[in-house]
Amino acid sequence: MAIKYPLKEVLEIKKRRVEDAERVVQEKRKILEQEQQKLKEAEAAREKVRNHYKSKLQQLREELDRGTTSPKIQQMKSYLKVVQEKLKLEDKKVKDQQDKVDLATKDLEEAKHQLNLKRLEVDKVETHRKEWEKEQRKEEEMIEEKEMNELGTVAYLLRRKQSESLQE
Repeated sequence: MAIKYPLKEVLEIKKRRVEDAERVVQEKRKILEQEQQKLKEAEAAREKVRNHYKSKLQQLREELDRGTTSPKIQQMKSYLKVVQEKLKLEDKKVKDQQDKVDLATKDLEEAKHQLNLKRLEVDKVETHRKEWEKEQRKEEEMIEEKEMNELGTVAYLLRRKQSESLQE
């Protein structure tokens, strides 16, 4: 006699939640990877501007050593300021992107934590189900044993009655 586990629907719902949480973790991991890739690109762009700034600074020093005209030096200095502003802008982009990476990392860790909690819930229900099934088997065995005892008693009484009726 198979009795249906009363929390079967709850267990199925919790398993579906685990599957959903696993999908969320995968999505968060993918988002983190995308943000890390953008960070690498931003850092590469910043390095390119930084190298350009360094080369222009070196050119200015060389021109100063050569003793060129004042207007050319002024022009180089103003261009250097423009490149320096661009470098600051690239630094800000890198910082902003790093913040996005940090946020994506935090989101991923939270999603993993939620997944672990949901897995624990499923484990608890699974453990309960196993214990419940064990109890049901014990009860069934006790019922069967009781029925066998009753059958034995009935059979004994029948034989006794038959032997008594034969003796009469």
